[in-house]
Amino acid sequence: MKIVIDEKIPFIKGVFEPWAEVVYSPGRAIDARMVSDADALIVRTRTRCNSRLLEGSKVKIVATATIGYDHLDTDWLDNAAIKWVNAPGCNSGSVMQYITTVLFYLAFSRSLDLRSLTLGVVGVGNVGTKVVRAARAVGMRVLQNDPPRQRREEGTEFHPIEKLLAESDILTLHVPLTLEGMDSTRHLINSANLPMLRKNCILINSSRGEVVDNAALREALSSKTLAGAVLDVWEGEPEADGRLVQLTDIATPHIAGYSVDGKANATINPVRRVAAELGIPLQDWSPASLPQPADQVIDLTQQSDSKSALELVARAVRRTYPVEDDDRLFRRDTGKFEYLRDNYRIRREFESYSVQTDDPLARQILMDLGFRIIQ
Repeated sequence: MKIVIDEKIPFIKGVFEPWAEVVYSPGRAIDARMVSDADALIVRTRTRCNSRLLEGSKVKIVATATIGYDHLDTDWLDNAAIKWVNAPGCNSGSVMQYITTVLFYLAFSRSLDLRSLTLGVVGVGNVGTKVVRAARAVGMRVLQNDPPRQRREEGTEFHPIEKLLAESDILTLHVPLTLEGMDSTRHLINSANLPMLRKNCILINSSRGEVVDNAALREALSSKTLAGAVLDVWEGEPEADGRLVQLTDIATPHIAGYSVDGKANATINPVRRVAAELGIPLQDWSPASLPQPADQVIDLTQQSDSKSALELVARAVRRTYPVEDDDRLFRRDTGKFEYLRDNYRIRREFESYSVQTDDPLARQILMDLGFRIIQ
């Protein structure tokens, strides 16, 4: 058996070697010659999997170590009887951590009280659900928009996107990139509806770059019709509009889901599914161990008297992930987009940290966010 694997997928090297010939390659360098005699392909978003790559090959299954799968021509794969799998929800905890940290960063840098603000969440799937829970934990009012879920579910509290545009102080996007149909999300936020946002609104996009018309967003920020933006994803990646970068509050190179935990989860599903398809005994595989944060215990007991509960929570959140560090590195040289992704530092999610605090409200919020609490 032969398996071709994107060399940047973490924790996967050495896993399949006892049973198969394994070829590791940069994602953009995987080509038809390389996969012609392969049985399986494990990729990231940098490999376009379509007829040009796979026609005439032996490939039985294509697995992507990502939530999104717009780089897979799923219609062609289905017609060619090639199975395909993605990793839904793999980095939902990581993106929730990113958004929570961003919220506290915005509160600090703009002197905002999160408890007085409305967060609009567009797309309430694996990621959006966790973002809703986190926002409610810190006391924000939340408005949800998810047309597919609204059609499927009765009695749920979803709202038209127009309501979110009109009432959100912060609007965050968590939708897949869908190019056609009634739920198309390409340029979901565009020149026509950006003026509908409140003038003091801040837009966050950590879904896909094409969900927002970047040129229209740049104009809205330049003309001050929109107060601010936080962007982790960009049209034309790995290129990013340098003028737009300079107008944002936070700009990062598509790393919101890049926690160690998220990367591990993203690898687990492809390994197990490919193993099952090829008859390899790895259906229960997980990485043997994950690197731990340098300081796993956050002691807030000495600060409880001088800080509010939310300030204590903000301190713990920012200790796990100072998002402004990623912003600084990217802003310094946007041409290092791929380098910064491929060489991303160790970031563990909230569940890897234990917090000690005497403040009962802070303790409850931290528990709701996923931290372990030292009694």
